[in-house]
Amino acid sequence: MRDASVVVARDERSRIALLTALFPRHGGEYLFLPGGRQEDGETPEECARRELREEAGVTADHWRPLGSYAITLNTTARVHLFLAEGLTCGPQQLTPTEEDFKLMWWPLNEAITAATEGRFLLQGGPLALLLAERTLQ
Repeated sequence: MRDASVVVARDERSRIALLTALFPRHGGEYLFLPGGRQEDGETPEECARRELREEAGVTADHWRPLGSYAITLNTTARVHLFLAEGLTCGPQQLTPTEEDFKLMWWPLNEAITAATEGRFLLQGGPLALLLAERTLQ
C-alpha cells in the first residue's frame, strides 16, 4: 500500500474546498477532501499539490504540514495531511474514475459539522479538518 496525501485548501474567504461524489458500494454520496495516493518518486507534498490541482483545479502558494498518520495497523503506509492557502482556481483535471467529483466551497465549521455527522467516507478528511482548525486558531 502506498502513502497518501490529503489537503485542506482554504480560500481568502476562509472556505474549504470539498468534493462530493456518489459511492454506491459504500451506500451513497459522501464528502471528501482533495487527496490520493503517492505516485513513484513523489514526496508527500508533491502528491498533495498534484491531487489538489487535478481533483479541485486549485494551486496554492502556501503549504503547511498538519502531520502524518498510519492508515491502518496492517501496513506501514501513512496519510500525510496539509493545509494549503494562497489559492488560485482553475479547471479540474479529473480522470475517468473521478469524472463525477463535484467541487464545493464550505465554511470550515460547516465542514467539521458534516464530519461529525459521518458524511465523510475516508478518515483522513475529518482529521485534517480538525487539525487545520486548530492550526488556524
